[in-house]
Amino acid sequence: MSRKPVLYYAPRSPPCRSVLLTAAALDVDLELRLVNVKGGENRTPEFLKLNPQHTIPVLEDNGNVLSDSHLICGYLADKYGNGSADSLYPKDPAQRRLVDASLYFDCGHLFPRVRFIVEPVIYFGVGDIPEDRIAYLQKAYDGLEHCLATGPYLTGSHLTIADLCSIASVSTAQEFAPIEAEKYPKLIDWVKRLQALPYYQKNNQEGLDLLVNLVKGLLAERQQGK
Repeated sequence: MSRKPVLYYAPRSPPCRSVLLTAAALDVDLELRLVNVKGGENRTPEFLKLNPQHTIPVLEDNGNVLSDSHLICGYLADKYGNGSADSLYPKDPAQRRLVDASLYFDCGHLFPRVRFIVEPVIYFGVGDIPEDRIAYLQKAYDGLEHCLATGPYLTGSHLTIADLCSIASVSTAQEFAPIEAEKYPKLIDWVKRLQALPYYQKNNQEGLDLLVNLVKGLLAERQQGK
């Protein structure tokens, strides 16, 4: 008997939030299983059987196991998208390549720069964020601004999984590396457009708040301890 997909996740994680956003956009009901990464739950023998790379999110769907957020979002859109939801990950090869290019920008440029800011604070006791890392993160906004020259979304006129993956990263990034409205007006408008989605608050903002409160709280504690 088929059961609903199982998502191993942590709500603070931007990649996990991108999957939550995509599932919500598709109206897919997920079984959520929390993974305490800091507590080592992603390195247990059971978890490593699912994902030897010990990263989250991981999706288990009736025997199919996927372990990259961008791959998971594409899989969900392909399997559960229908009708208007098909535009989330277009089947037309040319349109799909545009979406893929934006996904690769997120996983290759945008999200890693976010990680270089928040993970040293959470896992390695860092007490401040270097200015060069903030500037390096802000440089990634330029690529997004140019993408938005062709329409209200990253690949044109329709919301896609590229937007849902990227907003999870951008919403986190701007908490530590503010977006300059004069330089990136289209990006500012895009963020507001994504924030207005009816499923945004539950599936992105709540986890984002947990992450920001954790990181900024740790930074404040360490600054006071100097």
